[in-house]
Amino acid sequence: MKIIASIIGSLAIYLALVAYLGWNVYIWMDSWAQWIYPTLFGVVWLLIAFSFFIGRLGHRFLAFTIIGAYWFAFLEYALLLFPVANIVSLLWEGTQEALILGNAVAVIFLLIFIAGTFLAYSPVVRNLEITVDRPAAEPLHLVIGSDFHLGILSGRRHLKRFVTHANKLNPDVVLLAGDLVDDDPVWYARYGMKEEMEKLEAKLGVYGVLGNHEYYGKKIPLLVKLMESSGVNILRDETILVGNRFYLTGREDRTNGKRHALQLLQPKDKLPWIIMDHTPSDLKTPVQLGADLHISGHTHKGQMWPNRFITKKVFELDYGHRLAGKTHLLVSSGFGFWGPAIRIGSRSELWSIKMKFEPTS
Repeated sequence: MKIIASIIGSLAIYLALVAYLGWNVYIWMDSWAQWIYPTLFGVVWLLIAFSFFIGRLGHRFLAFTIIGAYWFAFLEYALLLFPVANIVSLLWEGTQEALILGNAVAVIFLLIFIAGTFLAYSPVVRNLEITVDRPAAEPLHLVIGSDFHLGILSGRRHLKRFVTHANKLNPDVVLLAGDLVDDDPVWYARYGMKEEMEKLEAKLGVYGVLGNHEYYGKKIPLLVKLMESSGVNILRDETILVGNRFYLTGREDRTNGKRHALQLLQPKDKLPWIIMDHTPSDLKTPVQLGADLHISGHTHKGQMWPNRFITKKVFELDYGHRLAGKTHLLVSSGFGFWGPAIRIGSRSELWSIKMKFEPTS
């Protein structure tokens, strides 16, 4: 009963928010096009508000999936902008406040969507040089990407941007830190992304791990098969020796409650040790075990402002590089995006990391 009551309560709150936002949009539209029919508007508005859920019903509802993705962006910024517009409207002493304020809010939305689209589809390379406390050895050049969410909006063209950037860097290793696909790997196969991923070049190979969205899609065997046929070696709670130069551990995501403890994956000798774990939920253990580099994604750096205020509270490190003890920690904002192809306060990125090995005195 508690679960049912919680669902009904959440639905009631959501419907109230949808009604509030819909009323504001209707008043604005009616101010410049008085032929808008309230009943028709209400039906269309409800379809838009529930488009994400409709899209989850199957692949034939692709249009609703796309609309639902952008609905989330609209919902977030509408809840920030509409109350402000309503307060200004109450203080307004002139006429046509609905038209003028509505137009102003619409322009702000347009600017948000234009800027957000640019930041999502124009990735940058973040450069980092680190020194590791190990016996002197040949330097190592890594390229790191995470959170591609390959699917409908983050598709082949966006993946091509990553491959182009990565290949120009001529890395020793490419590491893909989870959420490679957006739940269902069918779009990866259907839209020719496999052929694009095959072009990725690295002297010592391309390796990846699973993220939470691979688990949401519930098609992990298919995803692993597709990635391995694309030249990506998916590590699932295993540690391998790469090129006789370093150990690489790939962890199952924490979504898998039965994943191994990191202690069971710790290598026994003194070669450098790099860990990929999609979600930065436990950064203390790799430090205690003496890992040299720990790589995560997942947070998207909030993806859209002001969400980073939340990720900074939830995660010990939600973005960037930090040295803890002798362990270098890195959390990427990701190369792709979840939901709409919009980033505000973050940017799609890949990391180029050059590791030097020097023993400390």
